[in-house]
Amino acid sequence: MNTKEVSILKYLRENPYASQMEIANELKMSRPAVANIISQLIKNGNITGRAYILPENKEIICIGGANVDRKYTVINKLQMGTSNPTSSIQSVGGVARNIAENLGRLGQTVRLLSVVGTDMEYEAIEKASNNWMNLFSIEKLPNYTTGTYSAVLDSSGEMLLALANMDIYEQLTVDYLKKHETHLTNSQLIIIDMNCSKEVIEYIRTVSIGHNIPLALIPVSSPKMDRMPDSLEGIGWLIANKDEAEMYLGINIEDKESWEKATRLFVQKGISHVVITWGSEGIMYAGSDMETSYFPAIKVEDVIDVTGAGDAFVSATLYAWLNGEDITSTIQTGMVNASKTIRSSDTVRTELSRNNLTNEMEENKK
Repeated sequence: MNTKEVSILKYLRENPYASQMEIANELKMSRPAVANIISQLIKNGNITGRAYILPENKEIICIGGANVDRKYTVINKLQMGTSNPTSSIQSVGGVARNIAENLGRLGQTVRLLSVVGTDMEYEAIEKASNNWMNLFSIEKLPNYTTGTYSAVLDSSGEMLLALANMDIYEQLTVDYLKKHETHLTNSQLIIIDMNCSKEVIEYIRTVSIGHNIPLALIPVSSPKMDRMPDSLEGIGWLIANKDEAEMYLGINIEDKESWEKATRLFVQKGISHVVITWGSEGIMYAGSDMETSYFPAIKVEDVIDVTGAGDAFVSATLYAWLNGEDITSTIQTGMVNASKTIRSSDTVRTELSRNNLTNEMEENKK
């Protein structure tokens, strides 16, 4: 056992009814890190049958991608068919994982459900994620490689091209999720990205409706919109961009009128909260009352990297909603987190915290 495992076992012998948060505070660790270590101790048989932890907070379950992101910034104008000088950076990513880290940094109790390889890429993911989410339910597949995502950016941080190796997510199956149904049915919110198959999304929708758990559906690209479930009834949130909405609905969003129409069409299909983002044009929202709200984009002069901005928006929006904020404050919270993220070279900004986001919201009102 490593030093942290020994410390936790020693503390539990003296305080057998300690909560995860009490252990974390006493040993100066994060609560998700404590949860991961305890899960491993249970798996190894070091803890057997002791109900020492009461559920302090219901978990948020994030289902979908956990990748390694590689970003290449072209120094000059991109020229096809030849070598281009670049600078590069590697970080961990994946839509579900990024959302989980954002929420973990905001103090939420989060569990990630995903599939990965037994390779160096997953080691990087585990090291970066362990403090912010429970990773114990991730399935490690020795004959597959962890997903990778490579983005080529121009000098202003805008994406020129992206390449995704996501074959492993075909192994994120209904059978795998059924092993973790107890976690799913006891959660406060399920967030699923569309790296998952249509069959998996259909199954999760059924679970969420059957147990009255809000479900947030997060597209990852226009081509994967064919994975939308046949019925959208009962889905709590859909947060999509303009291209994804156009692909699914078969319409062109050209102005505010068509933009509003698109959000209402999704609501008519049964979704309670619909957000369609349109880059620098801003955000359109529609709720179950069919009323729409427009939010102009927050102007950012010093863009460093737009990667991760969408995930930052999703996570902070859902965080604010879970905390009882009204729709205006909910959407603005997401927009502030996204605007701060594109000023950072990190896919999930390391300075994110509940207090910092609260302060940033106050600054945005000025």
